[in-house]
Amino acid sequence: MAFGQFLFGSKYRLRQARGTFGLGGTMAILYGQITTNKSVHIISSTGTSKVYEYRLMIDIQRNRPMILNRRIYRNEKVDGKYWHGTVIELHIEGDYNRAMSKILEYLKQTAIVNPYANIIFVDPKGRLYKFDRTTTKMPNPPRETLPHPHGVDVEMLQRIIRVSNCRNMLDFMTENFHRVGVQTARQFLKFAGIKESKNPKKLRSEEIVDLVQAMKRFDGFLPPDASCLSPLGEDLLREGIIKELEPEFVAVTQRKPSTYSGHPFIVEVAIAYGGKIPNKNDIVLYRFANKIPLMYDEYGDVSWRVLRSINWRRYRVTPEMPVAVFVHICSTKIPYKSVGKETVADIPEVQREILNGVREVARRLERYLSKQEKVKKEKRRLTIFSKYLPKIAEYSTKLAGKKKPPNIELLLRKARRFEVEGD
Repeated sequence: MAFGQFLFGSKYRLRQARGTFGLGGTMAILYGQITTNKSVHIISSTGTSKVYEYRLMIDIQRNRPMILNRRIYRNEKVDGKYWHGTVIELHIEGDYNRAMSKILEYLKQTAIVNPYANIIFVDPKGRLYKFDRTTTKMPNPPRETLPHPHGVDVEMLQRIIRVSNCRNMLDFMTENFHRVGVQTARQFLKFAGIKESKNPKKLRSEEIVDLVQAMKRFDGFLPPDASCLSPLGEDLLREGIIKELEPEFVAVTQRKPSTYSGHPFIVEVAIAYGGKIPNKNDIVLYRFANKIPLMYDEYGDVSWRVLRSINWRRYRVTPEMPVAVFVHICSTKIPYKSVGKETVADIPEVQREILNGVREVARRLERYLSKQEKVKKEKRRLTIFSKYLPKIAEYSTKLAGKKKPPNIELLLRKARRFEVEGD
């Protein structure tokens, strides 16, 4: 059903998810259908004893899948485990020559933010691209949670009321909302002017609107926790950057969980220098949301605005340096600017966390660059020292009226040893 129906998704499931409205996969299938008129082939198993195989097309008028063929067969064990996963085969029409650079860059960035995944791509010209995993460690999966009162809108509240079995508002608040106990519920209902014994199903439309507005104004609710999120973690993000870009230096930080409008989020920031980082006479920005690369409309994103607001020279970073900044935001609701989901809006809380994260990793880069500059200066000084010391010894011997010059090998050995230690 998920591959043959629009808006079949997880809109009301509060946990971090890659998709929201169930449009991406279905739109890809529909585009292939209208350009090639060929069905999609799907094979899937959740790791049980059965494998499901479908061939289907989409009935656009009824928004339903048209199942052309269905087969269920036994899942064979390999090394004591059942196969699990999903295979999707579809035909689409497109101009690969024009899209090639973006496709390869998308795969590369996906490999950066998913270092535990093996990615294999064979393009229409038969060329093989492999992005091998470098770790089998994976981030903890997100846990489903109840909605926080600050993040509820009228539509969501109406849905909660429809499916709830609670017969009074006190039970309704404690059983359907995140981190709302009896005492907090009583304080809120008194603030909102609603009786504890009132049946939520008897609320009128205008009362529901007033209830939502009261939820947003009431400051007695506890902030949501971040158990519903699945950040990468500093080690995995560093692993992905090193794997794909091989930088000379990398620093990573994960900010503490924060919230905006009742939605928890975590910002992870990294900075890398040297290696395979492209030199574009400016800082290269890599943006990710819930482990998905954001490839377009970079200049409208909050991360780019943060980078432009920083005086990079105080961190010893100049435009010609190969420096890249990585910003990963994970949340139950990424604050995108539009339905295209390519740019993150300028939410003050999100902007603050990104700014503090970038400053933290930039300070580490500044310390590294300072040390490198000191090493270079010392190497230049020692090079001059090694070059002119023999002549100084020779002239000193003549001035002193001696025949045998002093042994300078000891000094030269110390200079060379210091140079190696500096490197």
